[in-house]
Amino acid sequence: MVRLEKLDPSSQTLLGNMPCPEFETRPWVAGPPLQKRRVAIIPTAGLHRAGDRPFTIPAGTVAKLQGDYRVIPGNRTAADLVMSHISTNFDRTGFQQDWNVAFPLDRLCELATAGVIGSVADFHYSFMGATPPQEMESSARRLAALFKQDKVDAVLLVPI
Repeated sequence: MVRLEKLDPSSQTLLGNMPCPEFETRPWVAGPPLQKRRVAIIPTAGLHRAGDRPFTIPAGTVAKLQGDYRVIPGNRTAADLVMSHISTNFDRTGFQQDWNVAFPLDRLCELATAGVIGSVADFHYSFMGATPPQEMESSARRLAALFKQDKVDAVLLVPI
């Protein structure tokens, strides 16, 4: 991502004055010890499988995404994923050099192999980072049900 000081003045002002919602910091439920947790990844880099619908906003509409996400099966490789983040200021260099920057599946698998975590989820879910958090509730509820089916009890959020 481009640094704020490298943006044009109007973009600096827009981003600098953007409201930041506050959320409670305590977990909603207690879970098992880390060594027994099944972990999924949720990046906000606009990642998806090459054949999936890209993250876009139709021309002439208000730039607003409402919790749109893509499913990424856990057996994918870096070559299977593309990034369609819509921001013109988004720097894709890190992802192109090492997908773990935006989707740390290799690192998560290493943690599972080392016994630091219990296991890695079968499915992960990618969002496009321009989505206001308040508008993601319905998607979050759908994902909670999917995570429950996959026996996921921890999620690694990768904000981009």
